[in-house]
Amino acid sequence: MSASAYQEAQMADANELVNRHAPLVKRIAHHLLMRMPSSVQLDDLVQSGMIGLLEAARKYDMSKGASFETYAGIRIRGAMLDEIRKGDWAPRSVHRKSRQVADAVKAVESRTGTDAKDHEVAEELGIDLETYYAILQDASGSRLFSFDDLTGGGDDGNLDTLAGEADGPAHELQDETFREHLAQAIEGLPEREKLVLALYYDEELNLKEIGEVLGVSESRVSQIHSQAALRLRSRLKDWR
Repeated sequence: MSASAYQEAQMADANELVNRHAPLVKRIAHHLLMRMPSSVQLDDLVQSGMIGLLEAARKYDMSKGASFETYAGIRIRGAMLDEIRKGDWAPRSVHRKSRQVADAVKAVESRTGTDAKDHEVAEELGIDLETYYAILQDASGSRLFSFDDLTGGGDDGNLDTLAGEADGPAHELQDETFREHLAQAIEGLPEREKLVLALYYDEELNLKEIGEVLGVSESRVSQIHSQAALRLRSRLKDWR
């Protein structure tokens, strides 16, 4: 087969994958939209997701073992998250305060050897509990994807490992080691934070549904989600 004929065959295969999995883009978009502020539009998610699907079809290597739907789903979702991040509406102060919370959690836990409690983090920051909860609320509204960032949901480096484009065994070993540390960090979270993450990411409940399960308000669930993400960030800081 000539080079041009081979390229045409590859393009035909990629187009077939895109056409077959286009509904996957809409499904992921609708699922994400349930969790997003009203400023996020479905059409924008679908458009960015289609770009992710095209990239997945172009880079997919079936010899790596992952199914195309698994690989494409990760890349589609990552493309959608990247698009939302571009329109990040949070002021720099919100991100700065989020980092300060993560640093405070790390300082308290290093000093006490136990999970940092809300009032301890607030004291470390020199603020009252009400102000601390307001920071968590702001963080949840602007960066709902902190946990995804930690897991590499929108990171092409991890995606390329699935696609067969990693930088060799050393890269794969480092990625695997990070995932092990992440799993350990999640397991070590306070029970309520761990439950919120499990319901949100594994069971795919939205914040309102989780609130009904826990018997708390949606805003409180949002705060707990933010606190869990910031606690993980503090515990994995050396990896970042």
